Order: sequence, then structure tokens, then C-alpha cells
Amino acid sequence: MIINKRSCGILLHITSLPSAYGIGDLGPEAYKFADLMEAAGQRYWQILPLNPTEMGMGNSPYSSHSAFAGNPLLLSPDLLLQDGLLTKKDLKHNYKFNDSRVDYEAATAFKKEIWQKAYTNYKANGFANLKKEFEAFLKEHAAWVEEYSHFVVFQKYFEGKGWSEWDNDIKTRKKSAVQKLEKELAAEIEKEQFLQFLFYRQWENLTAYCQEKDIHFIGDMPFYVSYDSADVWANPTYFKLDKDERPSAVSGVPPDFFSETGQLWGTPVYDWKMLSKHNFDWWLRRIDHNLKLFGLLRLDHFRAFSAYWEVPANEKTAVNGKWVKSPGNELLTLIKRHHPEMPIIAEDLGDIDQPVRDLIKDFNLPGMLVLLFAFESNENAFDSSFLPHNHKRNSLVYTGTHDNSTVKAWFKDAKASDRRMLSNYTFQQVTKDNVHEIMLRLAYSSVSQLAIVPMQDILGLGHEAIMNRPSTSDGNWEWRLQKNEFTGKYVKWLRGLAETYGRI
Repeated sequence: MIINKRSCGILLHITSLPSAYGIGDLGPEAYKFADLMEAAGQRYWQILPLNPTEMGMGNSPYSSHSAFAGNPLLLSPDLLLQDGLLTKKDLKHNYKFNDSRVDYEAATAFKKEIWQKAYTNYKANGFANLKKEFEAFLKEHAAWVEEYSHFVVFQKYFEGKGWSEWDNDIKTRKKSAVQKLEKELAAEIEKEQFLQFLFYRQWENLTAYCQEKDIHFIGDMPFYVSYDSADVWANPTYFKLDKDERPSAVSGVPPDFFSETGQLWGTPVYDWKMLSKHNFDWWLRRIDHNLKLFGLLRLDHFRAFSAYWEVPANEKTAVNGKWVKSPGNELLTLIKRHHPEMPIIAEDLGDIDQPVRDLIKDFNLPGMLVLLFAFESNENAFDSSFLPHNHKRNSLVYTGTHDNSTVKAWFKDAKASDRRMLSNYTFQQVTKDNVHEIMLRLAYSSVSQLAIVPMQDILGLGHEAIMNRPSTSDGNWEWRLQKNEFTGKYVKWLRGLAETYGRI
């Protein structure tokens, strides 16, 4: 069992932290949050993927142009100021940020200015020690940072077009053409690499601070990558593409609880035969990379390690897809060879069949139990694996995840019979005012080894605080914790529950 003692933690993405710059970052507020977590007896900080996001993709951290790069939007201007890469004058601006939500548009515009200033100052002022660190970073991350920086800068050069629309020699990665353009755009390429260096430097400093407090990050790795990404551009043979290097089949999920037509994600699916010929080298590099960043790694859409929903690229919905078997056992065996302790969590929600359960059991992976799914009144209700009396020790229990309503919003929308079931189960009158406290107590009292609660449920927030509504594209990923909102009363309450239920 990878979680060696009963513990508890909080789900809060970095973008949701308070900051003065329109989006949460890796700066002072992240360190303050770690202090509060320690005081509250929390040992795990769960976040969403750290990869770059794009406004054109709805700012989703699950749709990125790189599986390896960090999101420069999370760079802290305050820490760059401390490093001498910025001056106080550099931080003066005319932007009016919306502090109640993530302001992606304004934050992106401001941060781009900051990045340029930091790079210009770095080039102009020596920074001998920083230069040595930067060179060491480039050597350590050579397997991905060069192709990533090329991709980002070339895309700007080609006026934002997707890589499939670039000049053919660059699109097909002809060595001489790439080298020629690389020379022409050398300064921009180095700047992108420098931003990645700064991101990982800030991340490593934060994780070291948290580890001193016995707080460990749970990272999140999407199963798929975007078509318009450095990964697909640099490794097209690892994906099902046609002769023009466009997707011949794409990903999704069949009709489910969230959507009658399923979800058409549109990312290219893997060419597992070609990956197998190369001993899954790209996948193993990706896993290794993530496990250097996080104490535990949640594999999103884990059921695709058994079989995945493949949809012809010309379809408008996911209805006409089919299940295709994937070599999950072979891949996980290789991962275990590299990482015998297997610090991996299986996101086993949704349409889970017996082969998926067998795969989880074979590798002794902890799965996820979501309490919001437990209280659906029907004749088989009390057989639900999500109900606490059916929980297993090797698991993580959640009140909800980033893809669910908050507990309070769920209760407001729930059927009267579901509310009654929750009251009967807990032997008390559940109301809109106490439902989040009751659900949190159920999570902490569970036999599950680790209890994770989204910050929104700790604060008892409603619809306004939902992080993501699946199958929608507007207004997601914007919720933010307000400055001084997570106060001493919540810290004391959480610590008391952690002590009561043996999670300290």
C-alpha cells in the first residue's frame, strides 16, 4: 500500500490560490497555504495537471500543447522579484484583475510582459549562478525541452497556425529546415526554455518546503495529449494519424451520466503497436517525469489502460465510437519495473468493467471513492461501492472532485429521496447549512486510507464554486480561494477531525 498511514488532504489547484496578478501562482500564497495545511493536520495537497493551458481550449489543464512543460502562467512575479530578475518598477501595471475568479485574459497579457522583462534582465545582468542552474536544467530535461520550445516559437512564427499547417519541411521536421529556423529564432527559443527553467525552479522550491512539513503533492496526468502539441508534432508515429498527419481516430467516452451523446474529446488516440515496438519509451519518459514532480500520481481516465473509446475523426459526437483494447498490463508492468513502489492512483470513475477492476487489483492500485455518487436512492442503493460501509482500505475517499458539483450545490439539486437517504444513513437531519460538514465527517471516518476534500467543500460553497462542468466550455477552471478565506476556524476544525479519526 503506497499510502502508509491514515491521512487526509485538500484538493486545490494552483490557479485557485489567491494572488495579486489575476491567477494563483507558485509564490507566497502557496507557501502560506502549506503552512495552514500543516497546522490543519493535512499531509496531501492534490492539484490538477501543471501543463500549459490555452484560452482557445477553454483554459483546461487537461488540454495542453505539452505533456512535459509547466504552465508559465503559474510563475510567481513576487519570486522573480526576490531573485533579482524583476524590479518593483517592472511589476507596476495598468491591468484591472478580477480577484474573485481567475482572469485568464488579463493574467496572460500581464505575465507575457513580465516574462519578457525577466528574460531581458537575465541576459543583461550576468546572473552567473542562475546561468549554471539553467544549463544544468537544459541538460537534465533535454528529452523534451528542445522540441517544446521549438514548437511554441515555431507556432508564433507561423502566426498561431496548428503544426499541420506549417511549411512542409518544418511540419515534417526536416532536420536542415528546423536547424535553419532554430538559428533565426534562437533568442525566442532560449526565452521559452528559460521560462521552463524558472517554472521548475519555483516548483521544486515549493515541493521542498512542503516536504519539510511532511506534505506531499498528488499530481494528475491526463491519459491523452492534444493533437496540436509538441508531443504529437515530434512523435507523429505514436498516434493514429492519416497520410497527411491528421487524426484518423479521436478520443472520447460513450454516452454517460454527464452527456446523452457521450463526450467527444477530439484528441488523437495512440498507435499502441508502434509504441510497443519502441518499448513504450515516450510513455515511460512521461511517467518518470511526473513522478519526479509529485509524491503520488493520479492517472486520469484509468479505464483507458484496459480499453478506450475510439471515434472516427469525422464524427460530430461520441455516439458512434467503439471500445478498443489497450496494452495496459504490459505498460504498467514496465512502469512497475522502473518504479517498484508504484506511487500511482487509478482514477476509476465512470464506466468501469471487470477487466479494469482486474487491472487495478493486479497492480494493487488504490482507486477513488466519491461520496456524492453514494446517495442515489434506488433498490440497490446500499450495494453502492461509494457508500462508506462498502469502502476498502486501499483507496482514496473524496466528497467530490473537480468534475462534480460542490456538496452544497449537489444537495440543493438532489431529489428529495436522495436527501432522505443521506439523513437516514447519518441518523441526523441534513440541511443545506450542515451537509458539507456531514459529508466531510463521512469521508474522514471512512476506512479508506486517504481522505481528500476539495477546498470548496471545506468552506461550504455552492454552485458559484464549481471548478468544472463536463461537456461545457465556458466559465470553467476559474474558481479562486479568496485571501484570508481559509481561516483559523477551518484549520482548527480540520485538525480536530483528523485527530478524531486517526488521520494525523
